[in-house]
Amino acid sequence: MNETLSPPVAANTPDGAMAPVAPIAASERIDTLDFIRGLAVMGILAANIVVFGQPFEAYMYPAAFLTDPADPGGWMWIAQFVLIDGKMRGLFTLLFGAGMVLFMDKAWARGGTRALQAWRLAVLAVFGMVHFFFIWPGDILFYYALFGFIALACVRWSVKTQLFVGLGGYMVGVLLMGAALSMPWLMTETAFGESSPEMVEARAGLLAAVDTALARGDVPNAAIASGDYGALVRYRITEQWSEPLSNAMLFGFESLPLMLIGMALYRLGFFSGAIERSRLLRWGWGGLIAGGLAHLAIGLAVKAGGFSYYGTLAGFVGWSTLPRLWMVLGLAAVLVAYAPGATGWLGDRVRAAGRAAFTNYLGTSVLMMLVFHGWALGLFGQLNRPQLYIVVVLTWAVMLAWSKPWLDRYRYGPLEWLWRCLTYRTLFALRK
Repeated sequence: MNETLSPPVAANTPDGAMAPVAPIAASERIDTLDFIRGLAVMGILAANIVVFGQPFEAYMYPAAFLTDPADPGGWMWIAQFVLIDGKMRGLFTLLFGAGMVLFMDKAWARGGTRALQAWRLAVLAVFGMVHFFFIWPGDILFYYALFGFIALACVRWSVKTQLFVGLGGYMVGVLLMGAALSMPWLMTETAFGESSPEMVEARAGLLAAVDTALARGDVPNAAIASGDYGALVRYRITEQWSEPLSNAMLFGFESLPLMLIGMALYRLGFFSGAIERSRLLRWGWGGLIAGGLAHLAIGLAVKAGGFSYYGTLAGFVGWSTLPRLWMVLGLAAVLVAYAPGATGWLGDRVRAAGRAAFTNYLGTSVLMMLVFHGWALGLFGQLNRPQLYIVVVLTWAVMLAWSKPWLDRYRYGPLEWLWRCLTYRTLFALRK
């Protein structure tokens, strides 16, 4: 999801309210963003690997594993929850918002309008639909495009408005998701669910709904395990057709605010060296430590409840949203501070993975089909959590191995090139 970057625009941009950004070499700014994007796309795989190799419900609910998770005490669940889950998606969303500003600055400089960005988002939505129905239903591209249309209307807002609306919208989501997901937990896991006959009846209904929720995955899980790709696609089209929209509603109070925050941070020079490195590190590590400790407390509470269905759901989606923001912003600050010093063989390859992040994101889903679907290696439901992490490391090796040699010879990653051609409706040269 990379685009050629233009310098930050100062007070003469369309919103007219932005302070000038400290000058920094364009190549250094590009390298920093590519480095962060590379780590984010690698981290997204670590977050999603359980869903690739096990039923979707296993992402939050360990009992949904089709094999023994091999995670005594649930400590690996807690480690992933604290360090990975939601943070990489959040970081990627920040970068998506910043990327929209980068694209529009360039379009405006050429006399263009937001219509080009709207068309670009429409193309991304099509990529997302193909991804969802034919490759993997954990797609994020569709709702990125959907909320990108809304964020596009906010590109000319002042920095303060983008930042305050973004933070305010996120806090609304914190309150709504916290309340919505805490209630089922209270009713099923505490004495609140026994406080009246009506509550007892509602509690019984919620507990019965767990089996129904888990049973919804039986058909697609069986199709993946058996290798019946036709049945899998038919099920997604006929039974899961509304999930892209429902997923967008679920993540809307996170995605759109983070896009706006990403826009504001870019215009403030956050990604461009305008903030002192010592301040970035102080803020960044503060957010990571505070957010990490809060996540650990939530994880321990979920563990104390025996990793129940509604407990894990509340912990993942309801209680962790606020400390997740601290960690996402903290991680972004730390990476901006450290990225310029991340040189050498590994740093160059991480940057290359970031330049080809779109291809690596969708390509990973295709590679996971080859690993887990029954028509290929057929490992779906057979690998425990440690074994799934081995798949993650091997896939990271593939990302790092192909991205740099490809980009040494070609201008863009394969899907970056295709997206660019479709956006401008022009056939661009691929080879350098």
